[in-house]
Amino acid sequence: MQNRREQNLVVMICAVAMMAAVVFVGNYLRIRIPVSLGGTSAFTLANILCALAGILLGPWWGGLAAGLGSAIFDLLDPEYIVEAPITFVTKGMYGLVAGLVLYRLFKNSKDKYGPQVAATACAAVTYIILYSVKTFFFNGMLLQGLTEPVQCWLLVASKLPSSLVNGVVAVIFAPVLGTVLRPALRKAHVLAGAQ
Repeated sequence: MQNRREQNLVVMICAVAMMAAVVFVGNYLRIRIPVSLGGTSAFTLANILCALAGILLGPWWGGLAAGLGSAIFDLLDPEYIVEAPITFVTKGMYGLVAGLVLYRLFKNSKDKYGPQVAATACAAVTYIILYSVKTFFFNGMLLQGLTEPVQCWLLVASKLPSSLVNGVVAVIFAPVLGTVLRPALRKAHVLAGAQ
């Protein structure tokens, strides 16, 4: 029994490392766009992979993989390096929420597209809220020194379209990948440690 538990733990650690690497690479699949109040926003495929991490690995392992992969990307990009700890939390929440919704609310139908869409939609909404709060306080007030709340709200509004598109794309494609990969990973006994 103990040997099986240790084996599942090793498999999950390897799966987290692999998924973190996939999320890291997915962050390079982006189109950067300058925003009116300074800085940039981006259309990226990383959100698909953050949600997929939660769908495949469960809330805790998936959240860890999504957060690590995204934070490592930020650490290696001079434009985002100061945001790495925040990214670890916000992108980690993407995987965590997707996994929590799927694994707690849809225990018996995790392989189906509909429950995965619901889980990814909840994760996307959570991320957009967290990203907007981060943009308002960290990017607006701290980094850019904006003193009026209306200026910070304008900064949030300038980044909202790309956030919404990223969320919608994730809601469509993460479940497609999840419905294909979950049965294969379960058959290979990789999901035995996912909770």
